[in-house]
This record gives sequence, C-alpha cells and structure tokens, in this order.
Amino acid sequence: MSAIPLNAPADTVKLRLEKTSISRVPRAAFFYMSELQFLWLTYNSITTIHPSSFLNLKALRELRLDGNLLSAFPWEGLRDMPRLRTLGLHNNRLSSLPAHAALFLPNVTYLDLSSNRLTTLPSELLDLWFPPPAQLAGPTKRRVLGLHDNVWQCNCQISMLLAQSKYQGSPVVLMDQLLTCSRSRGSADQLGAPLIEADLSRCQRPSVQPSATRVTSPLGSNVMLRCDATGYPTPVLTWTKAAGASIYNTECCQQPYSKADPEKLPINLDSFIQESPRVGIRWSIINLNGLSYKDAGEYRCQARNMAGTAEAPIRLRVVGVIAVPPSIKNKTRKAPSRSSSNNRKPLPQKLKREQNITSISTPKKKTLLNLKYVTPRTPTNKIQSVKMALVPTPLKEM
Repeated sequence: MSAIPLNAPADTVKLRLEKTSISRVPRAAFFYMSELQFLWLTYNSITTIHPSSFLNLKALRELRLDGNLLSAFPWEGLRDMPRLRTLGLHNNRLSSLPAHAALFLPNVTYLDLSSNRLTTLPSELLDLWFPPPAQLAGPTKRRVLGLHDNVWQCNCQISMLLAQSKYQGSPVVLMDQLLTCSRSRGSADQLGAPLIEADLSRCQRPSVQPSATRVTSPLGSNVMLRCDATGYPTPVLTWTKAAGASIYNTECCQQPYSKADPEKLPINLDSFIQESPRVGIRWSIINLNGLSYKDAGEYRCQARNMAGTAEAPIRLRVVGVIAVPPSIKNKTRKAPSRSSSNNRKPLPQKLKREQNITSISTPKKKTLLNLKYVTPRTPTNKIQSVKMALVPTPLKEM
C-alpha cells in the first residue's frame, strides 16, 4: 500500500495503517471519516503531511505518527482536531520545535517527542507547560511528555524543566527522567552525558531594576516607565497594574478599593516596547500619553524565566487641575434671564413721569417737500422751485 485508502467506511471510528510504503498524507485525506476517533499511521515511510490533511476530524482524540521519516510537522493542522489529547511523534527526524507550536497544543495532554534530533525547547512551550500561578484559573492540567533520547543542549531551560518535573504536584510528568545533553560546542566529553552531571552554573534567577520607583507627573502630560532585567535564560518581561484605589492628589477623587484581579497591560497604551540587546539582558518600556487620574496607581514590572520570577513596583502619581480654555469660559457665562428683569426695583413715580413727559413733548420735525413744475413754454421759460409745508386740515364738525 502506497497511498491512503479512499474507500474506508464513513462511520469508521478506528483506523490503523502500519508498516506500509505510504510516503505522504495529502490534503483532506480523511475528510469523509467525520466519526474517526483513533488514527494510527505508525512505522510507515511518511515524509510530508499537508497542513490540511486532518480536515473534518473534529472527533479525533488520538493521533500516532511514530516511526516515520518526518523532519517537520504541520502544527497548525491541529486546529482541525479540537478534541485531540494524544499526539505521538516518537522516532522521527524532528530537529527543532517552532515557537508557534505552543499555540496549537493547549489541549494535548500526552506528547511524545522522544527519539528525535531535538536540541532546544522554545520558551513558549515551557510557558505552556509551566504557567505562572497568576494565570492558573482552575485546577492544574497535568501533561505527560516524552523528551528522552534527544541530544539536548546543556542549558538552564532543560535543567529547570527536569527539576520542576520532579516536584510533587508538578504539571509535567516525564516518561523517562534520564535526559542526555551535549554542550553547544560539541565537545566529545560531554556528548551524550547525563543531564544531572552537566555544568549548569550559568542558571540565574531574574533580577529587576526599574528606572524609578516613584513617579509624579502633571495631568495631561506624557510619562515613560522603564525597567531592566537580568537573568539566564533571558527573562521575559510583563507589565501589570495593581487593582485598587488610584493615587490622586486630592481626597475628593479617590475610588473605593476593588479586589478585582490585576488587569494585564498594555491596555489603551500608545506603545509597548521590549527588547533584548544580548543574552541574559532584557528591558521594557511603556508610554502613557495624556495622563488622566485613571492612569495613577502601582505598575509592576515582572521578569520570569525557568529559574524563577522577580518583580519591581513603580508608583505613578498624577497631580494638577484641568484648565478650562478662555473660549469655553466665555460660553459658560450666564446670560441675564427674564426672571431677573422682572425682579428689578420699580422706578420712583416722579422719575417715571418725567420720562413719559420727555418722550411725549418731543416735537416732530415738519417734513418739507420740494415740488417742481413746468409752466408753458415762453421765451423766458424758467423752472421754479416752491417749498411747501404739509399742514393738517381740520376735520369739519358734523
């Protein structure tokens, strides 16, 4: 058999294709087996798997690809298998794990990566397997990992993973705790040496140093908060704002204490920067523009690596009064109302009478009309101008 069969019953629940000459898994190879729950493609000659090979396998719970020739695995294809819990990739040719693999493995509780060519683990996978206590919303999900029979680099990450897996109640259980490692330099004396005998003195818990522990800034201004961290492996920095009353410059504006969980930053921030100039050092900056009283409070810069965590607080105080522009002041001036005019004091009777007399006794000016008329033509014809006054004609008595 050299290809995936297309005539399998649509209601197949278990499918096992083992020790065949199948070399590739095409797109939508099992599309019509929507009820499939267990798929075993072990000990074949599979070298490539299409990212969409597992379309419509929403009921699949177990996928085993042990004993093939895979040098890469399409991790994004796990999105088509939301109920997948077991993934077996034992005895392949995987040499690295991409960082984005952690995005598609949160539901997988059994992952076998043993007998491959892996040397390092991305920090994103370690954060998935060993989440910080602040991110644990419920009971810890335990995972079974197979990492043995790989030649790991002797670094702090793999050492701390081994150490934490031995703790009681650890979220990770290793199938085999005998891990071997080789130095990155490839020296013969360390090639394949047990991890417990490797020199891991470079492991260092993170240390955080903020640029300032207390910052006071005026209302409406811009402020920059920075912290630097050191440690090995290079720590990852996160910012949180402590829940509770904000720090205002006046007691009138304080809010009651809230027991809500700290809100993750950045939230409504104009910029968030995090860089690592070299191994073991990382710095981070947040910019708060147009400060308001809501921005005041305690900000915490937290550094985390496999060796531990550390954090440093920065208290931000916002002071000042909101200035009202002159244009707004002019608009807010009160105009005299009608009620105010009704409440005026009445004028004295004498003064009121004088005003009435003055207004009545003022004589009206007589209107003069200029009338022009022309007389019959004569040798000495001239235009004459007559001024006339309008005189009211008395009415006759009836």
